[in-house]
Amino acid sequence: MSPTTIAYGYLAIAIICEVIGTTFLMKSEQFTRLVPTLIMGLLYVISFYLLTQTLKTIPLGIAYALWGGLGIVLTSIVGLVFFKQSLDTAAAVGIAMIVGGVMVMNLFSNSVVH
Repeated sequence: MSPTTIAYGYLAIAIICEVIGTTFLMKSEQFTRLVPTLIMGLLYVISFYLLTQTLKTIPLGIAYALWGGLGIVLTSIVGLVFFKQSLDTAAAVGIAMIVGGVMVMNLFSNSVVH
């Protein structure tokens, strides 16, 4: 398996851990519940560790844009599905712009490692 494939795998797992960690942040109720707080902390540590492994191959700006952008999109979906939070039109347009930016960067930028 190529180092790039492994790096994108690490990045995907980092994003998933960050999103699940953020879900437990909500469940921690401002750090008043011990177990969700500990799970959140562990998932954030794993996420950041995997992000550092990603940076061995993928440039910082690209990795962070993917990590942050996809994290925002997935966290918004979690908020909609699990916490019954709603997004207004401006939020939906903003999220669509993030997705578009990530797609443009990955499809057309020479900075992205393929």
